[in-house]
Amino acid sequence: MTTGRKKPERRGKGRPTSEQSGVGREALISAARELLQELPPAQVTSTAVARRANADPALVRYYFGNRENLLFEVAQQIGAEANRQVTDEGVPAELLAEMIHHTFRFTRSAKHMQRLMIEELDSASSPRVREKMREWNRHPLANYERIQEVDGDETLNRFDPLFMHLAVVGICDFFVSGAPLIELLVPEDTDMDELGAQYEAFVTRLLTEGVKKRPAT
Repeated sequence: MTTGRKKPERRGKGRPTSEQSGVGREALISAARELLQELPPAQVTSTAVARRANADPALVRYYFGNRENLLFEVAQQIGAEANRQVTDEGVPAELLAEMIHHTFRFTRSAKHMQRLMIEELDSASSPRVREKMREWNRHPLANYERIQEVDGDETLNRFDPLFMHLAVVGICDFFVSGAPLIELLVPEDTDMDELGAQYEAFVTRLLTEGVKKRPAT
């Protein structure tokens, strides 16, 4: 005797059913990027990403295998946007200033990116991930080297590309990571975006003027 009740269909292995709703790979990457603007990397879990994308957490496993690979893809996408080669022409001090501005823009667009690279991807188990991170982080060094080549020791004092990169990254990143402390040091009604613009201008002037050659006296 049958009851007329239809048995639920069993889903085979493979693509989760939420894929049918249109949630794809790029949507998960976008959700992870949004969360990295709001949360430290440790809190950007597969479940949190799936919830933000309105997807089944199994999609993270389906597309990326694990959370580490997802965060690697996020870093890869942001890194591709951030690492642009310096042009062969231009005023060296202006090229240096643009590098500094670019680092500030990158830090604002990827609030917890530096922490992601340090805490998560630097200790990644995959040699591919570690090597790719090393490659990305050498791009700015190459750009600083290129600026000095363009200058030809004419207008800028020689500087170590590694030290310049570390200084710029640290200066830019602290305005984001140190925001709670900075807010304690300024009036409560301070416009933090405006303060950030003023700080960026100050840092750019400080560094570019600092490496400029002075006329001999």
